[in-house]
Amino acid sequence: MTTQERKDRVFLVRHGETEWSRSGRHTSVTDLPLTPEGERIATSLRERLAGESFDLVLTSPRQRARRTAELAGFPDAEVDDDLVEWNYGDYEGITTAEIRETVPGWTVWDKPVPHGETAADVATRLDRVNARLAAVPGDVLVFGHSHALRGLTARWLELDVTEGRHFVLNTATISTLGWERGSPAIHRWNS
Repeated sequence: MTTQERKDRVFLVRHGETEWSRSGRHTSVTDLPLTPEGERIATSLRERLAGESFDLVLTSPRQRARRTAELAGFPDAEVDDDLVEWNYGDYEGITTAEIRETVPGWTVWDKPVPHGETAADVATRLDRVNARLAAVPGDVLVFGHSHALRGLTARWLELDVTEGRHFVLNTATISTLGWERGSPAIHRWNS
């Protein structure tokens, strides 16, 4: 099958709400559970995904992503360590506003993350995920995190990983990537 003929899609699901996602605190390695509201909304994904079939279902190893996958009806999702969230290093558990008190204008997309990952580090591992997704002939479902899925989307679109800054991604939403006349494209975002 040539790229021009591809009809397969990649469904991206950001995990449900956690205490830190609700308050805007950067969460990468801290393994937080979903809030009751996060569990409720993650459960509603089951009905929204019911009419789809997937050749591969992947999840980040973090419990917030794995639990979202389980509640959405995919308890056997395969863990892929490359789907973890951007490692925020010293900024773990801190909001952007708090970081900007000492680093004006800071964003994860264009400023250093002390003791965390660089954009190049993140791009390398997300490129491995995208290569894996592209090798699957049918639809794929991926459960993950905000910055990582936004970076994955940028790389899917053949953009620099930092262009993920343009794709706001809410908790427990579904986005769909695919193809348009042979080019990688976004079909649906943040719904």
